[in-house]
Amino acid sequence: MSGFRFHDRAALLAALVAPFLVALALVPFRTDLSATNEALIMVVAVVAVAASGTRAAGALAALSAAAWYDFFLTRPYQRFTISDRDEIRTAVLLLLTGLIVGQLAVRAHTLHTTVVTDAAHLSSLQRAARLAEDGASPDSVVEHVRRELVGLLRLRGCRFEYGSLTGRRPRLEHHGGLWLHRPGRVTEYADWPDGETELRVVGGGHYYGRFLLDAHPGRPLPPEQDRLVAVALAAQAGAALDTAGLSHQG
Repeated sequence: MSGFRFHDRAALLAALVAPFLVALALVPFRTDLSATNEALIMVVAVVAVAASGTRAAGALAALSAAAWYDFFLTRPYQRFTISDRDEIRTAVLLLLTGLIVGQLAVRAHTLHTTVVTDAAHLSSLQRAARLAEDGASPDSVVEHVRRELVGLLRLRGCRFEYGSLTGRRPRLEHHGGLWLHRPGRVTEYADWPDGETELRVVGGGHYYGRFLLDAHPGRPLPPEQDRLVAVALAAQAGAALDTAGLSHQG
């Protein structure tokens, strides 16, 4: 099971369990707390689950909170019925508020993750560019990019191969797609295929080599943004190799 799928399933489980546990913990105080305060506490549980970052978990947590609020905290207790009109209104408001606030929490989490990810991507590209600007050898830039690719794409390993185009391998293209080109047939992948994947290194219109990506077969590809950054890093390596080649020729 991939880390992404495990995270989604764990978030859904939390969406079911967390509101139940919170409602159960409020049972000893249900005669002392107002219905509004109980509902607000349940909304906090929804927000905590929604902060995991999955919209489905946030919506499920809101439904779960409304159900367990009804079961444990409204009369008649331990039944999925509500006899008091004000408590019915509170339960409906809890459901609606939980859905809205939960989705806002997911949105905030997504925006935060995007900002952090973008900053990490920019830093990675800047480090590669700085190496080239400081006059580092092309091999140093290639090695730096190789290490960055392992972390960025969550690979088992990665190696660089100069100038060889032997065999037909799946290729990470400049637009971020993963394709295998064969005579009369082109295959597009959503998961990492078996074997190594090719990421070509081109600079100044010249082909210099390729990174061979050793990924975990069957796992979903990283987000498109990560793949595009990988392509940009390979272009940095290509630029460094091309600059060295032109200098040598001159």
